[in-house]
Amino acid sequence: MSRLYGPQHRELQDRFASRAMADRIELIAVKTEIDETARTFIESRDMFFLSSVDHRGRPTVSYKGGDPGFVRVLDADTIVFPSYDGNGMHYSTGNIAAHPEIGCLFIDFEKPLRLRLQGRAEVVKEGPLLDFFNEAELAVKVAVSEIWINCPRYVHRYRKEAASRYVPRAGAETPLCEWKRIDGLQDILRPHELAAVEKAGNITEEEWMTRVASGDEKA
Repeated sequence: MSRLYGPQHRELQDRFASRAMADRIELIAVKTEIDETARTFIESRDMFFLSSVDHRGRPTVSYKGGDPGFVRVLDADTIVFPSYDGNGMHYSTGNIAAHPEIGCLFIDFEKPLRLRLQGRAEVVKEGPLLDFFNEAELAVKVAVSEIWINCPRYVHRYRKEAASRYVPRAGAETPLCEWKRIDGLQDILRPHELAAVEKAGNITEEEWMTRVASGDEKA
């Protein structure tokens, strides 16, 4: 009995004569626990892609970034990662609250190497897990169901240029999110954000978009 494949996968595997290959990959690569190799890889990453399902049953994908180690392996069955201040949508965490099944894709673009993880997530609103992460609003705890190293054949090679200045770090003041300075948004800001904008001053939407388009680190 396959953990990964259903009739829709088998139909395509049979069409392209790849069922035996698919079965062999599942047999040798797919695990149900995090081994030391996977732990080291996950905790070395400073970003990953998170897939979740929204209230209409649609798949969504989000980029999650932080410093290396911002995804923690608690044990062979569990990982946890932070939900930092964002745009206020709480889209991924809201999705998880209603539909806990998620997927994670971790990539090393320099080697290259990639790892997939499937699991059942829960949103943690309080307690010691939040203490792992500086300035985290929430944490997401994931019970791992499947994990496997994926073929890196089509992963393009890139090198990291710089870390995001917005990642919360102990002993450093996290910069104000620049788009919150755009004229006309002040009526929807929270008190601490409004105070920061009043101190820094407003900018126009055109100014912010110009920064984004030019790759300005202050965007």
